[in-house]
Amino acid sequence: MLFARKDLEEKGYETDTLGLLNGDCGNINWADILLLPVPASRDKININCPLTNRKIPLSIIDDFPDEKLIISGGLSLNRSNFINYLELDSYAVLGAVPTAEGAIHCAIENTEHTLWKSKVLIIGCGRVSRILISRLLSFGCRLTVSARNNRDFAYLDALGIDYIKTDSVSDLCREFDVIFNTIDVPVLDRADITQSNLIIDLSTKGCFTDTPQSIRYIKLPGIPGKIAPATAGTIISETVIQIINGQRR
Repeated sequence: MLFARKDLEEKGYETDTLGLLNGDCGNINWADILLLPVPASRDKININCPLTNRKIPLSIIDDFPDEKLIISGGLSLNRSNFINYLELDSYAVLGAVPTAEGAIHCAIENTEHTLWKSKVLIIGCGRVSRILISRLLSFGCRLTVSARNNRDFAYLDALGIDYIKTDSVSDLCREFDVIFNTIDVPVLDRADITQSNLIIDLSTKGCFTDTPQSIRYIKLPGIPGKIAPATAGTIISETVIQIINGQRR
């Protein structure tokens, strides 16, 4: 969010903050647009303020006028002036880039062999998966992707990529050195995994039917902000500007 603010100001927008910096006291009544972080809240009570640990209740936005705009990451509000930027393709596709690169960085750090010639499985064929595919192919992996529908199978077939049905992942996962999960569906059980498998989980809820223990399992939430905060902030600011321009048309 610090980088998002910097980028917005460099592009001519006037900004103020509340809870982002120590001692800041931005006035909500002054603003035309409220921009909340991702996630907007971790406890569904207070706004997420990790740099200051301030207690700012979510309820402060209740009286924000309907003619003004609320832009948030990962919050659900039944209001006509509310936009969740996590649900926008423009944000999700760009956000998938640092997510994929961060996941690959993690795989390199946590394996004793190269990704070149490694047997790699990607669970799911969504936005993050497709960026991962393009990056991993350049490493020379022996890549397999799981999918659920014929459209995705056709896409993978056109690229010459091996694929399996997601329903069969639990039966085949032992064959792979590295597994990247991108879906929020429980398709794995601890019994499916061996110590030779490295599982890197990029999903929100996870892919396990039970609590993963005694296996090589790494959960990676919020990768863009941790791995590439400047890029993540720029993606947020560009998304906000697209929303503003769309509202003005």
